[in-house]
Amino acid sequence: MKSLLISPAVLVAAFLVPALAQSPFSISEASIASVHRALATGQLTCRALVQGYIDGIAAYDQTGPMLNAIRALNPHALAQAEAFDKDPSRLAAEPLACVPLVLKDNYNTVEMPTTGGSKALEGARPANDAFAVAKLRKAGAIILAKANMQELALGGVSISSIAGQVRNPYDLTRTPGGSSGGTGVAVAANLALAGTGSDTVNSIRSPASANNLVGLRPTQGLISLSGVMPVSKTQDAIGPLTRSVSDAAALLQAMAGVDPSDPLMAEGEGKVSVSYADFLKTDALKGARLGVVKVLFGTKPEHEAVNAVMQRALDQLQDAGAVLITIDDPAFDADPLNAQDDVQTYEFKALFNAYLASVPNAPHKDLAAILASGQYAKPALEKFLIGAEARQDGMQEPDYKARLDRIAAFKAHAASVMTDKKLDALVYPLQKRLVVPIGELNQADRNGIVAGLTGFPAINIPAGFSLPSDTAPLGIPVGMDLLGLPWSEGKLLGLAYAFEQATKLRQPPRSAPPVNVGAK
Repeated sequence: MKSLLISPAVLVAAFLVPALAQSPFSISEASIASVHRALATGQLTCRALVQGYIDGIAAYDQTGPMLNAIRALNPHALAQAEAFDKDPSRLAAEPLACVPLVLKDNYNTVEMPTTGGSKALEGARPANDAFAVAKLRKAGAIILAKANMQELALGGVSISSIAGQVRNPYDLTRTPGGSSGGTGVAVAANLALAGTGSDTVNSIRSPASANNLVGLRPTQGLISLSGVMPVSKTQDAIGPLTRSVSDAAALLQAMAGVDPSDPLMAEGEGKVSVSYADFLKTDALKGARLGVVKVLFGTKPEHEAVNAVMQRALDQLQDAGAVLITIDDPAFDADPLNAQDDVQTYEFKALFNAYLASVPNAPHKDLAAILASGQYAKPALEKFLIGAEARQDGMQEPDYKARLDRIAAFKAHAASVMTDKKLDALVYPLQKRLVVPIGELNQADRNGIVAGLTGFPAINIPAGFSLPSDTAPLGIPVGMDLLGLPWSEGKLLGLAYAFEQATKLRQPPRSAPPVNVGAK
């Protein structure tokens, strides 16, 4: 697949063509490539594009289906779009030129507060952009809005004290997964061209699964975490949420790169691909060896809907030329991994307090003060926050060190399984059961911990829908994870692209009909 950059010759020719006869541009299911073509031919201006997404947010976020995905609009987004329109040569130079993005509200941004979804941090304004945000801007992206999220990225149903419950656009009675649920819903409902999330255990791939999207958790150390509100230095990663694999590759390309201020980036030196787009080939699944992890599929009645979708997806992988190898290995069981090896509560307090200290006007300067304020979603967070605060020095506790030892052993075991069986990726459902109804405070039966503990890259792609129902006219989306060895993002993107092109399983939700925009 070639670069998405528009050649100077095409650009010059395009702007000599009058735009008056151009038909309206639909932002529904728009891609970076389609937007760039429309900009180059004069069918679209950057300002009109940004205004179109703002109009969509006005129609669907707090009215209509009331998706509640957006925490705040960027007041400077239209001005930034107008600045682009005054210098259209940027289209040939910037790979994300005029790409309106929605950021999870734990990414630092200079022009908007970063609250982590917490009422206790309302108005908190970091002094600088997160490293990845600065890179996205340099690539030409426009930050359209900050998304609602599971408060402090601690959970999977996307409810926050500052903005409330995010609703799934495919079934308004259900949650959107989490913790990056606001981003997932905004991208799925075409309220932004693409977006970003963070993933400590499941939190990019869970909303990708629940919203018929592509969600990529990269190898830890490929994208800097500097300026992103932390949960766990052992498990945190950030990455894109998009409607297509090609857009995920483009965002990864822009976000990846060594940050000298982030100690976790040391192993990422020299690991960024020159072009992730070059891996996107329709025949990438031919001969690919994929390990189907048996223990990550549910066996109870509540798992049947997901299993049915996954069986069809596995058949489609084989039809596309993949070789499936069953991995019957209890070491991959997500339940004991979550219970025995997860280190969030040991690391959170120290990291979070250090982050708060870096925000000049943070309303509260430590976790204890936030707990005392009561300004957080208590039913969803109180147990975790009290437990984290109770640890005097969690990263010095013997059990923490024992967990790190088990994580290292599991990481080595997972790598050896993949190497010994010559696997290109492991395959499993990110969620064993459908996304839960609103009112439940936990999305049970998720498998994201495998990538969370190993730090290996994983991409979640649409696998299909459950059967339609009265509240879900298309059915509930189900996502499939492909997990690879470290630094194999290009290979994973290729496998995902081949599956995407062979199946065409992405569908927009019916709760948010298309919005058209003009050239002005």
